[in-house]
Amino acid sequence: MNISSIVVQTLPKYLDSVIENLKKSGVCDYHMHDEKGRVIVTIEGENVEEELKKLKVIEAIPHISSADMQMSYSEEELSRHMQVLENSDAVPKILNDKDVKVEDIVYHGDLRRKDLIGFAKQFDKQGN
Repeated sequence: MNISSIVVQTLPKYLDSVIENLKKSGVCDYHMHDEKGRVIVTIEGENVEEELKKLKVIEAIPHISSADMQMSYSEEELSRHMQVLENSDAVPKILNDKDVKVEDIVYHGDLRRKDLIGFAKQFDKQGN
């Protein structure tokens, strides 16, 4: 099963008519809109082809200037990712090891492999 969000654009003067036609179309679920003529709907399908057919129906509704798929969710894809997460350690083992001293842990993440512990020790020696 696939679920995708669609942003539909129309002129504000056609907003009520477009929303009514989207709700009557039977191919999507209406969620919200703004005063600028942007409408958020979702579509569901067994596969991408079914979703694209529904998108074509939406695009054919009078006064819709665009209908763009924004986000897509696939059950199969989520299942694969969940299996990977379930079979991996969410927290590195070293962080749960009671025998490891905090000062012995060196962070090599988003700060481009900076030795944060070394930096902290140097910072502390300077009296800051």
